[in-house]
Amino acid sequence: MRSLLVFILVVVAVASIGGLVGIDQWYATLTKPAWNPPGWVFGPVWGILYLAMAIAGWRLWQAQPGPTRSVSLSLWSIQLILNALWTPLFFGLHQPLWALIDLLVLVAVVAASFGWFRHASPLAAWLFAPYLAWILFATALNVTIVILN
Repeated sequence: MRSLLVFILVVVAVASIGGLVGIDQWYATLTKPAWNPPGWVFGPVWGILYLAMAIAGWRLWQAQPGPTRSVSLSLWSIQLILNALWTPLFFGLHQPLWALIDLLVLVAVVAASFGWFRHASPLAAWLFAPYLAWILFATALNVTIVILN
């Protein structure tokens, strides 16, 4: 259980990066699509996704050692870094296009992760399925914001 706690703490640290950047007045000035979710939706959704992400990483850690586990854990780490970069790019630097590029790479890594994870830990793969769906939605939202602004 200590290793699960480590994974949770790592993910909480990444999630905290977004909290440090915060959302300023700039975001309120952007033109957003009518289907943009209200702000209160993001916290609970990301809370669930981050917990699933931590459990997925932990399950991969517990998988049979070997190349599949190594690649899976590497992809898990890369997606976490890409995830951590999005908020500072979008909200901190006010660069929706750079954030979109980061998000497109994140989608590719998470999709690849799903493929690798299912061999190391099917549960880890399924824990990433809602994450993939959400970041695909986030990509559509980010694209729309770039186009509208």
